[in-house]
Amino acid sequence: MQTLKDTPCGQTVTVKKIENTGAIKRRIMDMGITKGVDVFVRKVAPLGDPIEVTVRGYELSLRKADAESILVE
Repeated sequence: MQTLKDTPCGQTVTVKKIENTGAIKRRIMDMGITKGVDVFVRKVAPLGDPIEVTVRGYELSLRKADAESILVE
């Protein structure tokens, strides 16, 4: 499985698992990123941080470290 960080721009992927626990996982889930949801990668900054995504119709920015903990397919 790949992570959200490795997903190229313009692709839509489905979240399979969030690996982190505690506050980081809670913050990711509070953004609406949960198992089974589709995430569209809109833009990645030149150095890879932040990663801009669209989830459930909302445009969000994710830290690279957070995107590494989201497994997708």
